[in-house]
Amino acid sequence: MKIVLAPDKFKNSLTAMEFCLAVERGIKSVKSDVDIVKLPLADGGDGTIEVVNYYLNGETVTIEVNDPFFKPIKASYLYSETSQTAFIEMAEASGMKLLKEEQFDCKNATTYGTGEMILDVINKGATKVILGLGGSATNDCGIGMAAALGYQFLDKKNQPLQPIGANLSKIASINTDGVTPKLSHVQFQIACDVTNPLYGKNGAAFTYAAQKGANSQDIEMLDKGLQDFSVVLRAVFNVEPQSVQGAGAAGGMGIASKVFLKGTLEPGIELIKKLAGFNEKIEDADWIISGEGKLDDQTLLGKTIQGVTTAAKDKNIKVAVFCGIIELNEDNVTNFNISYVDEVIKYATGIKDAMSNADHYLEEIAKKFMSKF
Repeated sequence: MKIVLAPDKFKNSLTAMEFCLAVERGIKSVKSDVDIVKLPLADGGDGTIEVVNYYLNGETVTIEVNDPFFKPIKASYLYSETSQTAFIEMAEASGMKLLKEEQFDCKNATTYGTGEMILDVINKGATKVILGLGGSATNDCGIGMAAALGYQFLDKKNQPLQPIGANLSKIASINTDGVTPKLSHVQFQIACDVTNPLYGKNGAAFTYAAQKGANSQDIEMLDKGLQDFSVVLRAVFNVEPQSVQGAGAAGGMGIASKVFLKGTLEPGIELIKKLAGFNEKIEDADWIISGEGKLDDQTLLGKTIQGVTTAAKDKNIKVAVFCGIIELNEDNVTNFNISYVDEVIKYATGIKDAMSNADHYLEEIAKKFMSKF
């Protein structure tokens, strides 16, 4: 019997690999001769770096860069010299995780530090960069990142502007003369798991800026900035920003990655699956066991479990899902091509217990699952 373990993390509780190890212990305690293949996954958000390194086997490089408010901070990325491939999480330099809640202020935040990380790895000789969007504290449409790579954003008087969201409407032109020449020799793959347009009611500012510290007045200002700046982008790069799916990801880093890095935007789960050789390694599996902290409506929107069920359906493999908590109704679970579900919360005394002892309860869930065979 072959079982593939392909979970996402349980946020603030377990890493994807810890999930794999707990479930493996449970399965092996019931049936020791099961062939278990561990393929931890992620969708491009926070924590993806650990999963990527499982496959990339790279070196962790730590450098000093600017945080969202231009203060020095240590940030890390992965680099494999063998394959000349790097993985960078923008949250490492430009993320909400670096700030206390009372510090959130996306109109004055920058992605400059993310650009510094990209520049560093390019100078190391990288020919391929996977950039994970997600968890950003910013809404600067990626001008901070681009500024670190040599792009200049100028006002009507041809004066350079500080690359923050509050200045987007002031940008009259972009000077590309100082862009690092090495940039054009690097292939960028952008892990992007949202489809929001750049601006408007479903755009970057209206959808995400409030959780990054923006009030209603800030949101209106930032949305106008994204609209105004898109006119400049259209003129310089001959692109229609509003028509690019995912342009509004991470405060506009979606469109920034496309125009400034010439990157391709793909769902994070699909990029990680490619890196893992997922479709090849699940061949002949009897079951795939996936999971994440919460099985809810968001799961249906390009998250890890959807990526697993899609691949499994193509190969007629049954899928079991072990979650922290399930908020989907039974019909949705069935329609989602899931044959077996269980949740940690059923075994725990409450949320705190579930999050603190998720590995123990997953082991029990795995035992119960294997006892059916």
